[in-house]
This record gives sequence, structure tokens and C-alpha cells, in this order.
Amino acid sequence: MTISQWELDLHARRLPRTESRDGDHRNPYQRDKARVLHSAAFRRLQAKTQVLGVGLSDFYRTRLTHSLEAAQIGTGITAQLWNKFPEIAQELVLDPTLIETICLAHDIGHPPFGHGGEIALNYMMHEHGGFEGNGQTFRIVTQLEPYTAEHGMNLCRRSILGLVKYPNFINTLHSKAHTATRPLSLRQVKADEWHPPKGLFACDKALFDWLLAPLCSEDKQRFMQFSENANGHGKTDYKSFDCSIMELADDIAYGIHDLEDAIVMDMVNKQHFVEEVTSPLKGLSIPWLSENIETLTTKLFSQAHHERKNAIGALVNSFITAIEIHKIQGFSHPLLAYNATMPNNFGEALGLFKRFVFRKVIRRPDVQLLEYKGQLVVMELFEAFASDPSRLLPENTQERWRKAQDNGNGMRVLADYISGMTDEFASRLYSSIFSPKQGGIQDSFHM
Repeated sequence: MTISQWELDLHARRLPRTESRDGDHRNPYQRDKARVLHSAAFRRLQAKTQVLGVGLSDFYRTRLTHSLEAAQIGTGITAQLWNKFPEIAQELVLDPTLIETICLAHDIGHPPFGHGGEIALNYMMHEHGGFEGNGQTFRIVTQLEPYTAEHGMNLCRRSILGLVKYPNFINTLHSKAHTATRPLSLRQVKADEWHPPKGLFACDKALFDWLLAPLCSEDKQRFMQFSENANGHGKTDYKSFDCSIMELADDIAYGIHDLEDAIVMDMVNKQHFVEEVTSPLKGLSIPWLSENIETLTTKLFSQAHHERKNAIGALVNSFITAIEIHKIQGFSHPLLAYNATMPNNFGEALGLFKRFVFRKVIRRPDVQLLEYKGQLVVMELFEAFASDPSRLLPENTQERWRKAQDNGNGMRVLADYISGMTDEFASRLYSSIFSPKQGGIQDSFHM
């Protein structure tokens, strides 16, 4: 397969372009970036939870600012890889706008209220194909976002491939031994028992088949391989080269930038950070980072805003500049035969940051209380709409529901509708439905 041929295949769109605009000299990835930036799904990220509840402060990160930071890191990684591995970058036609686009779009499928909303929808959809945020991202870009009538944003194949972090289906990956009993009340749903496997929805198989059409059968089969995860679910083993860059950018943004919010909000203290990050990191003997982590720690917890910013920038830079390109044996397609990787010692160091944010921020009881509250809101909204969709859904969603009913996918339309809500919209709608003194004709259900 020649470079020009596989790149041509990867520029293909489900709906071929029929109109050309005078003077539009953008490449396919520049067009895709514009479609993501101008989409309603992307705008809604400004009102969706990242780590802390939206609306408690105007300072810290939402899913929108997280996505912008991930995109910035992604373009930084791209520049580094062009500098360190120019021949491979050229062979793979590594494009900074493509990586930026993938990073901007990577979270658009996440529902309101963070993981609480994801647990809620997976629980309500457990007999109808489940729910998972990455699978929803795939649906939005390929069919839901109204840039086209039926093909979503109609992004080119390579952009979509870069967004598929888990290339297999939830029903295939679901643990056969997972038999959590459904509780009598929605208030008794335990989050730990209803984490979805990460993957795509079976109802979207035709779109996934189109995406992988240029691959040989051996590559397809290997690309979809999975291993058993700690929770018993399957987890896919491979991702495309572009996706590997996006995932590294996402991890760095989560581990380093989200830490800044926790420090500023006084949710973590220096002593705990030293015990769980600084001291172990010193023992990893990482060039520059291990030698400077004590100084960086002092700056991170400094009262001077510019000192903290300086430390954050230095940490991000140390991880970006460490990234390498790794050859993966067994694939014939260039985009599957290479991945961007973090050297093991740097990967361990980033893991220290990520686990610290998870334990000291996300698992805090007050944060979990917010997640639980959001979980209940989403489940009760779903239960209400599922009770009588043709009566309660907005008219345009009713139309989609009726069509989907013919294929047995009516419940998927409910998940599409609720997952697209912002935290605030879902909360208002909940009050409008369940609070006797709230709500009226003026409280529109349209987003």
C-alpha cells in the first residue's frame, strides 16, 4: 500500500463532499477542527463537570478547558515527535491540526455530572447495550451532531480513528461473570458495581465497519483484541498512532493541570503531596525531574500565582519532551504499527500524579456526594422519559425515538438525549419535573 493510497483512504468521509467553496484551501483536518469547534456538543463542555462541580467557582476547569489544555499538549507532543523522529513523523503524515482536533473532541460524549452520570446511564441502559462516554463520542461525531442530516460531523476517517480509544464493543467486553443484582431503589445503586467496560455500542457496528474498511482482515482482528481488566471486563490492547498521542495529552492534562485546581481550592496539602508524589518520584531517578521535584513542589504550593504556573509548565514540559515513538509488531498498516509512548520511568511518575488526584480529590466524600447526587438526577430523568417517551420527550427527539423503535434501539435515543445535557440543564429539568412548585410551559426541554 502506497503512502498516497492509505492517506487517501483516511481522508474519506461517509458523506463525500459535493460542494467546493471558492478560496477554501484548508486540508481535511482543518475542516474537521472547524466542525468540532462549531458544534453544540463541544460548546456544552463548558457546562459539564471535569473534576469538581460546575458552578461552584468560576476559576477551575470544566470539560471544555480540560479539552483545550489537552489540545495544547497534543500539539506540543506533535512538535516534539517531528523534532525527535522526523522520518517516522513524515512516514505517518503526522499533522498538528489533526491531533489538536482529536484532543478537542475526545470528551464530547461524556454525560452530565462526570462519572456519576456515566454510571447512571450505564445502569439504566444495562439491558439495552450499556453506556460509556467514549462510545458516545463515536456516536456524536458519526451520526448525532447536526452538521449533516444523518452523518453527524462527517469527519474524515483518520480523525474518527484517532478518537476510538477502545476498538471493540461493550457487549463483547462485558464481564460474563458480572452479575450485580439490581437494587429495589435507584438510591441504592453502587457505582463500583456498574462501571461500564470501555468500548463502542453494538448498534453502531456498521459505522465501525466503515471506519476499519481500509484495514486488512489480520489488522482488524488484531486491532480489536482485548485482555481481561482488573474489574473482570475486557479492555482493548491497541489503539491507532494518533489516538496514542491524544491519550498521552489527556493523561498529562488530568495529572498535572487538574492538580492545580485541587491546590488552589485547598483540597490537598503539601505534606500529603510530598509523601505520595515528591518522595517516591525522587526515588525513580528520572533525569532532571527527580532532581528538581522538591523545588517544583515548593513552587506548586507557593502563594505566588506565577510560581505555581511556572512549576505546572515545567512539569508538563518534562513529560512532553520524554515521549517517544514505539514500533508495534504484527500490524501492516502504518497507523497501527506505531504508537507514541511514555518511557517507563516517566509513566510511573505521571501515574503518581494521576493517582494522587484520584485519591485526594475525586474520592473525597464531598466530591463523591456531588457525583452521587448527579447519578440520581440522571437515573430519575431516564426513568421518567422511559415511562412514556411519546408523551414526555421533546418533539424532535420523539421523532428520532419512533424511528429507532423500529430497530429496537429506542432506549439508545433516551441515552443520547440525556447524555447531551449539561449539568445545569439536567438539574433544572429535574426540578421542573419532580418539584411541585417548579416548572411551567416556558421551561423548554430543548437544548
